[in-house]
Amino acid sequence: MVSIEQTSVEEARGPSGLRRDVGLIGLMWASVGSIIGSGWLYGAEKAVVAAGPAAIISWVIGAVAIVLLALVHAELGGMFPVAGGTARYPHYAFGGLAGLSFGWFSWLQAATVAPIEVEAMIGYAGHWSWAQGLQHADQTLTPAGFVTAVVLMAVFVAVNFFGVRALAHTNSAATWWKIAVPLGAIFVIAIGNFHPANFSSEGFAPFGAKGVLSAISGSGIIFALLGFEQAIQLAGESRNPKRDLPRATLGSVAIGAVIYVALQVVFIAALPHSTFAKGWAHLDYPGISGPWAGLATVVGLGWLAFILYADAVISPGGTGLIYTTATSRVSYGLAKNGYAPKILARTDRRGVPWFGLIVSFVTGVVCFLPFPSWQELVGFITSASVLMYAGAPLAYGVFARNLPNHERPYRLPAGNVVAPLSFVVANLIIYWSGWDTLWRLGIAVVLGYLLLGGYAWWANATHQPDAPRMDFKAAQWLPVYLLGMGVISAQGQFGGAGHIALWWDILVVAAFSLAIYYWARETASRPEEIERSIDEVVVTDAPAH
Repeated sequence: MVSIEQTSVEEARGPSGLRRDVGLIGLMWASVGSIIGSGWLYGAEKAVVAAGPAAIISWVIGAVAIVLLALVHAELGGMFPVAGGTARYPHYAFGGLAGLSFGWFSWLQAATVAPIEVEAMIGYAGHWSWAQGLQHADQTLTPAGFVTAVVLMAVFVAVNFFGVRALAHTNSAATWWKIAVPLGAIFVIAIGNFHPANFSSEGFAPFGAKGVLSAISGSGIIFALLGFEQAIQLAGESRNPKRDLPRATLGSVAIGAVIYVALQVVFIAALPHSTFAKGWAHLDYPGISGPWAGLATVVGLGWLAFILYADAVISPGGTGLIYTTATSRVSYGLAKNGYAPKILARTDRRGVPWFGLIVSFVTGVVCFLPFPSWQELVGFITSASVLMYAGAPLAYGVFARNLPNHERPYRLPAGNVVAPLSFVVANLIIYWSGWDTLWRLGIAVVLGYLLLGGYAWWANATHQPDAPRMDFKAAQWLPVYLLGMGVISAQGQFGGAGHIALWWDILVVAAFSLAIYYWARETASRPEEIERSIDEVVVTDAPAH
């Protein structure tokens, strides 16, 4: 559990006005609580349908990709322990335009996770008679389901209003449960239900390499592994961020990766052969709409199924709770950088960015309208998340070159190799999401430029004192990067025209990514400009009540 020192409000506040109440376990549990969410309830079933038993390889590739990104974030989090860090690193490295862009990607990702967790809660709750009628047959929300979803979003916001101390205790308790249940399911189901022949009887990789790669993004693998950045977002509320952030980030990824790979192995091995005798693409059994609970029932573990149905409410609920927190903190960071109205940076007497929480609630409610089911949101969130993460390796390359003497509590081994490699991997994940997802994400990106870009233009036109400097020179690579990824996706094998052959498309994405990485590093802000941006955050991150 989280240990909170009994200090006064003023003593507990950092220079940002946020309370520094969270220790190592609180930070790590914030990330683990985000990683173990609705992804574990659906990921194993959807991955094996997409890739067969080779889905295990998909999980390993996904875990390696997330580890690479987490390593980069671990160093940056120690260097710059500020609230909403993922929205700020590109701002430091490339100035206003890049900071605005990646800040929007970060907010877009955070704001859409809580609604998807609410939908997962409602979907599994349909097992009970009292909750039936909340979804249509296609798993979209009925009017009653929409009202229920709004109420659940309101609960997430209400808990956050009690402050980060209450959140840390609430999330810590929920996270212990969220770890115990999948681990218990792994061991209980594996005992007496582990059939090694399942891995080969219908082919280990029936859909080939394309199935393995598409499962990484399309079946929810990356979505399930996301969440390590929550410790980074809470950096402004950490008691010892330079020591604890790297440990919390890497520790949470390790815990999540081990649990998810084990879940996939046991899920495949425990299935009766009759459930996939017609091929993995036709996997079916009673209760498959709740894959793990249904499997427990099929193998005669009805009591475990009851626990899993209960966890299907608790686990997504915990993840939705922490992402509601993250959304308000990213909004806080955007406002502090001058990209959004200053009201988003105002905190109440508990140090809570109260207006950011209100915006988080409204956004979640709006998401229920265009994305009324769990499946419709997964690919979109995955792409938005990885696009957000892609800013960190770019910023790392700039800081390694332009700020070599800056204090680094954690120094990434072989960073000059890991950082560009992680950028390549991030773009491959985006590409594997498919063109059908990416063109929708493109619309959301344009919307962000209209909203945040419009505010930044107004702030500069009216000579606001905190108007962001829109450094187009340092971010000249950005439009080429965004448009280039769109063109490659449109011409590629994953939902595109298919003009770029499989394997060649990977080489194209890798070459394009490396070109962008080194171009961005060459045109980045000069060291004195980066130092000035950092100093401005220290000066302007003052309490705003």
